[in-house]
Amino acid sequence: MVGTCTIVIPTFNEEKNIANIAKAIRQMYPEFSVVFMDDNSTDRSREIVEELNDPQVRMVVRDPNDRGLAISVIQGFAIADTDYAICMDCDFQHPVDTLGKIVEQLDSGADLCVGKRNSRKVMGFKRSMGSHITELFCKLNLKIHGVQTTKDMMSGLFGIRTEVFSPSIHDNWDKYERKGWKVLMDLLKYMDRKVVVKYVAYEFGDRAEGDSHLNPTVPIMTFHQLYGFGKLLSKFFCKVYHVDYYGLYPQERKK
Repeated sequence: MVGTCTIVIPTFNEEKNIANIAKAIRQMYPEFSVVFMDDNSTDRSREIVEELNDPQVRMVVRDPNDRGLAISVIQGFAIADTDYAICMDCDFQHPVDTLGKIVEQLDSGADLCVGKRNSRKVMGFKRSMGSHITELFCKLNLKIHGVQTTKDMMSGLFGIRTEVFSPSIHDNWDKYERKGWKVLMDLLKYMDRKVVVKYVAYEFGDRAEGDSHLNPTVPIMTFHQLYGFGKLLSKFFCKVYHVDYYGLYPQERKK
């Protein structure tokens, strides 16, 4: 491997997984750095990372007034001082041995390398179908607005060349869907240039420990990323799931 790499992992109450994922990454890739972007966990996550006593593993406890998965990852990318940065989950659904393959693609000239799931069956039929349909709708909407899309935009495992994405992150910091879940979609939405995309296939696994953080706000926030019509869909699903839309987006409340 030629380029240096930071693994960016968003966390919230991941005490059951956080030490294991850090150790697995550092054992397989001793040259990588790991940064946990923590959204103010109330468990022992912070203490566990400190107990690792590894100078290449750190936790950033984020501003409690600016919480959200998407902005956690984007902030991690912004502070990465390495050639590449890779986003992955803390729960081992993204296999650690795929990280090296992503770096190889970045070394070979990719600006963006997306982990492409071989199958989504582990999600269950209903959730898998919902994922495919939502992604199809999102891609169509983005393409209508001239935004570059990729295969499996919602896998959550992808790596970037930091020098390519950092200027866009800096210029569009206040525009991102901060509480959103689809980080790659938002990054591409605000890019002012086409990027070189490559792919690495992987097996999407079961969550190792703890409970999933998925909830009805996921589709609501995903559609909210999609311009005007997307916001209308977001409001519709708020009614379906009995979620207070203006509780999620108080800045949109008419004064």
